[in-house]
Amino acid sequence: MKKVLLYDTTLRDGAQSEGISFSVDDKIRIALELDKLGIHFIEGGWPGSNPKELEFFKRVKNLPFKNAQVVAFGSTRRPFTKADADKNLKYLYQAKTKIVTIFGKTWDFHVKNVLKTTLAENICMVEDTVDYLKSQGLKVFFDAEHFFEGYLSNPDYALKVILAAQDAGAKTIVLCETNGGMLFDQVSVIVKKVRPKIKVSLGMHAHNDSGMGVANSIAAVLAGCDHVQGTINGIGERCGNADLGVIIANLKLKLNINCITSKNLEKLAEISRFVAEICNLKQQSNQPYMGSSAFAHKAGVHVNAVVKKPRAYEHISPEKVGNTRRFLISELAGRTSILVKAKNLQLDLSKDTPQTKKILNLLQDLEHKGYHFEAADASFELLMHKVLGNYKRFFDLESFKIVVEKRIDAKTKKPKLFSEAAIKVKVKGVREHAVAKGDGPVNALDNALRKALRDFFPKLSEMHLSDFKVRVLDEKAGTAAKVRVLIQSQDKNNSWSTIGVSENVIEASWQALADSVEYKLFKDSKHK
Repeated sequence: MKKVLLYDTTLRDGAQSEGISFSVDDKIRIALELDKLGIHFIEGGWPGSNPKELEFFKRVKNLPFKNAQVVAFGSTRRPFTKADADKNLKYLYQAKTKIVTIFGKTWDFHVKNVLKTTLAENICMVEDTVDYLKSQGLKVFFDAEHFFEGYLSNPDYALKVILAAQDAGAKTIVLCETNGGMLFDQVSVIVKKVRPKIKVSLGMHAHNDSGMGVANSIAAVLAGCDHVQGTINGIGERCGNADLGVIIANLKLKLNINCITSKNLEKLAEISRFVAEICNLKQQSNQPYMGSSAFAHKAGVHVNAVVKKPRAYEHISPEKVGNTRRFLISELAGRTSILVKAKNLQLDLSKDTPQTKKILNLLQDLEHKGYHFEAADASFELLMHKVLGNYKRFFDLESFKIVVEKRIDAKTKKPKLFSEAAIKVKVKGVREHAVAKGDGPVNALDNALRKALRDFFPKLSEMHLSDFKVRVLDEKAGTAAKVRVLIQSQDKNNSWSTIGVSENVIEASWQALADSVEYKLFKDSKHK
């Protein structure tokens, strides 16, 4: 079986993505997870670029990696200087990694117009740098920057550069598709021409500017590469790098190529979410293999088929990559989706019962009015319990009032908004009245409701709102438009979503907020 080595550059190339800035601790945490996944090489960064990178390499050398080797990254020596006098190369050596990756120019356009040197000197730079680092006892990988553009422009020169790196002692030659504009047939043809000339490991590094990052990486492997680079979730400069997780899944499941173990493959979805969280980015729901929607089924016909035979609409079993199958509740879903949901909740429903038809009709009517239950599982679960008659309200709203005032703050002497909510609810036959302030009207209302309920339901202190989203459903209606409010809540064990829809944003917020609290109380009552 062919084996492909995996090289992750999330910590270096991925960090160049707009809006991402890793701390040293972030990089350490990601590196440890990549090691658990079974990645062979982790590119830690460029030691000469900033103090943060130097600190990372100082700390990472003491970590107990089981699978991965950490790699330092840098460039060739500067034009017309000596390698042993180049400051950046000294930083590479001081990083104390056993492997270093250097990049060099292979496109004659770049050599002349960006590097501003001669074609001959560029080759000397590559040779001298590889030779020097090798003399320091380091294993050298050579990233042939802009190789495909260079090959199309001047194939003889592009080949001379990578052969010079090989002859100088580089152990892996990586063909970089730096601008991300190649199509997979171009990549395949060029790799096939290059492969017979390279006696060491041949790698592929693709960017995603034309949406071909993963396809070009797979094409390169099929054409002869045995080393492939990428980033988790495809993060990176401009449109990002090839998504290494998707590459891994395709290599392992589609091509039967040995890259990581089947057991480690089951960690893919988890590490995708982990890196997204560290980056403070929302994971792409439609990300192949790992996204939350990758195995989500909404249309009634699809749901019905997948319940019978999952392969009817799934190309692999989601469990193989650590993901899960989901059946979405919406007006497009038929009775099957409702029955599947009921089964998961251990509710007694069958296809022909009147309650099933009532739930379906209610669902379709509410979604027509703007509700969106696939994004609000908790609200839909409450709806089902209410229709089935096994739900008892925990409190009843009598009234609420919210005051938002803009005035001069006594401390800062600057204008500031102040929000205060007053609420009256009836709980277990007792009328409660509470007043609370908040950062905004919804926060004030949330605080007032909790204050009114806390003596009756102490466990409410465990939950908090973790996300709040508002969407205008009909922009043409202007200020009279309906709005949809989605609230994400969580406690120490679970997370859940609720929804509200109204022409009034406060009323929509109240609906979602009330459902959120009711759901928490309902779940707690079932586990007593």
